[in-house]
Amino acid sequence: MSDKRSKKFNSFEGIVFSTAPDYVFEDNSLQEESSPSRVQDLRVQLDKKRRAGKAVTLITGFNGSFGDLETLGRKLKQKCGVGGSAKDGEILIQGDFREKILTILKEEGYKVKLAGG
Repeated sequence: MSDKRSKKFNSFEGIVFSTAPDYVFEDNSLQEESSPSRVQDLRVQLDKKRRAGKAVTLITGFNGSFGDLETLGRKLKQKCGVGGSAKDGEILIQGDFREKILTILKEEGYKVKLAGG
């Protein structure tokens, strides 16, 4: 517990300190709005690099907020019945589910293509 706690309190990322009496804090952490699904241009590919030979389906090209990326990732994981993650503008789904994900994303209204070999 103390390890988690020390990481939380020792992280000063995003905190601004100022001794100027006329300093006004500007919140620049506004979420960018997600583009509508019909405008999104997603790529679905199989990736085995740096994963000990295990295959993952990689979805790239998402433009929008982190919350919307996580929501889409959660939906894909549930429909495929597997694990995965959503971070850095990419969604990773464990296993080879390219065709299934392609179908799901098209039903959701996304422009999507298979990428890679």
